[in-house]
Amino acid sequence: MTVPDPDSAEITPEDTAAWLAKAPADFQLVDCREPDEWALCRIDGATLVPLSQFAELAPSHLSPDRPVVVYCHHGMRSLRATHWLRSKGYEAWSLAGGIDAWSDLIDPAVPRY
Repeated sequence: MTVPDPDSAEITPEDTAAWLAKAPADFQLVDCREPDEWALCRIDGATLVPLSQFAELAPSHLSPDRPVVVYCHHGMRSLRATHWLRSKGYEAWSLAGGIDAWSDLIDPAVPRY
């Protein structure tokens, strides 16, 4: 899979799943929800960087040399995180619909809340 459209701030769950299946080392998957949400469910392989601490933690947890896909519950917080990352020079996309869409469309084993 190639890198998603740089003009779009979002990536679909289907494209993210395909990217994970073919080249998981080619990008960083980031969960920007809070620790209590992370404890409920998560996408395998994700790194937790809560939006409430994003500006402080992201630079030490993320490599600027690899693209980033960020997700939250429904996609609004991850879109904010994506815009922040892009303002810092990262290639970044928000998972459209968040983990809720992931559970619905990709992996029903991921609990919905």
